[in-house]
Amino acid sequence: MGERRRREPRPRIDRVYAESRLRTAGDDMPAHHWHPYYEMFYVETGACSYMVENEIYDLHMGDFLLIPPHTFHYTRYRFGPCRRAAVFFRAEDVGAAVRQALPGQGEFLARVQIMQAPEAQQAKVEALLERMVQENGRADRYTAPMLGAMLQELLLACCRVCAILQDVPDQIHTTDREIVRAARFITEHYAEPITAADIAAAAGFSPNYLSRKFREAAGFGVHEYLTFIRLRNAAHELTATGDSITDIALRSGFSNSNYFKDAFKKQYGCTPRDYRRKTR
Repeated sequence: MGERRRREPRPRIDRVYAESRLRTAGDDMPAHHWHPYYEMFYVETGACSYMVENEIYDLHMGDFLLIPPHTFHYTRYRFGPCRRAAVFFRAEDVGAAVRQALPGQGEFLARVQIMQAPEAQQAKVEALLERMVQENGRADRYTAPMLGAMLQELLLACCRVCAILQDVPDQIHTTDREIVRAARFITEHYAEPITAADIAAAAGFSPNYLSRKFREAAGFGVHEYLTFIRLRNAAHELTATGDSITDIALRSGFSNSNYFKDAFKKQYGCTPRDYRRKTR
């Protein structure tokens, strides 16, 4: 498999957007990515494999996935044709009354959610999504408020008719369990001087075999994922603390501050110092 180029984070959006696309086997994302807004992903027909953070889920017809901002994810279509819809929105697009009605109120939007629409309700859910996609295509002066109103309806409809999964059933959990173990090991030990051999041992694979399997499952390499997790922690600390950039780099697992600054600029599009200034 050729080297996949990491996709830069998408720019910010100014309203709700909706799309529906048919994907076929092997029509995977060019690379993992994240964006500074929410995504609601729905499987209309078929199935797909979705990596979110350090979990991989096999999603089927009627499954919803809510992805919060700045959450890295990657989609693979390995089960044949799959039609999926996606709705993108900002925190400010969710009205106060709707936010209060959500389970756990604001906490509902703070983490990844998996929801399942019952078969008897799927046609209604898909009709609403189709209306949103059609409205998105109109792109006139009424589109933004219309899509904003339909987003409220979609969120409330999901909470009313969908099963919100607290414990993910076996059919949703991926068969790539070793890859999940490797990803979890990285997120738990990223601040330590871990090696490819350490990660492979946690997964139960040889380093070379893990490297190939991880890229097949996740769309990027083990080292790339480790760097991503370290940089994300550094970005959080740059915003949340006043500690020096060197100290933050060391706590995030980087032993070379120059490498850290170069990697940070590549991922976030600016230096750590500029990022801190813009986000505080």
